[in-house]
Amino acid sequence: MTQTVAVLGTGKIGEALLSGMIRAGWRPSNLLVTTRRSDRAAELRDRYGVDAVTNAEAAEKADILILAVKPQDMGRLLDELAPHLTADRLVISAAAGITTAFIEDRLAAGTPVVRVMPNTPVLVDEGMSVISGGSHATGDHLASTDAIFKGVGKTLRVPESQQDAATALSGSGPAYFYFLVEAMTDAGILLGLPRAQAHDLIVQAAIGAAVMLRDSGEHPVKLREAVTSPAGTTISAIRELENHGVRAALIAALEAARDRSRALASGNG
Repeated sequence: MTQTVAVLGTGKIGEALLSGMIRAGWRPSNLLVTTRRSDRAAELRDRYGVDAVTNAEAAEKADILILAVKPQDMGRLLDELAPHLTADRLVISAAAGITTAFIEDRLAAGTPVVRVMPNTPVLVDEGMSVISGGSHATGDHLASTDAIFKGVGKTLRVPESQQDAATALSGSGPAYFYFLVEAMTDAGILLGLPRAQAHDLIVQAAIGAAVMLRDSGEHPVKLREAVTSPAGTTISAIRELENHGVRAALIAALEAARDRSRALASGNG
């Protein structure tokens, strides 16, 4: 943790990474941030004790640059960095749909680039960050990326060809869960429960089920069957889910998200 890391673009995800690195033991003196607004820079300095610099200064001073800007801002940022960035720096992209080739083509030849797709639970240290190395990234570069993103949850390495699928499943995944909770809350109200009680019941059921999935090592089918007694309430509900094509709808939704990720990656935004 003696390297200098710069986070370029300190919105919610960028700040979550910054705070996660500090909790994991990174010294604020080894961390830099860039922002568009001076008041935001002052806020981050006061909150974390880090230096706020320009993008050009970050490129010249940092060993590792984390590009946490919006996908539509990536091209402009790379044009700004390129004159100041040498090929011995590690560049990590946390922008959805931006390929390592897109970044490599705009920087010095041989620059190691790693692509990461985090999801929003990094804000509560329960994120999943999917990591893929570019053509010049080594095992050490991937290990450095792991060390940063493990401060805010779990990491998983996949070939870049699987990033669009991972984006559909994990990057967008929390939204599907929130959608399901919203629908179940409405159902609870329809069944006669106050909204707050319905919400609390569903959220705690979801947390408990997720912990059981994570810690038991059991297949979800086995855990579901443990709740599904013959001629009981659960099997009646599952029959209706199957009758309404919920499983097929989920598969179709994930395919649509994957296809959209592919379109963004190809520049067909």
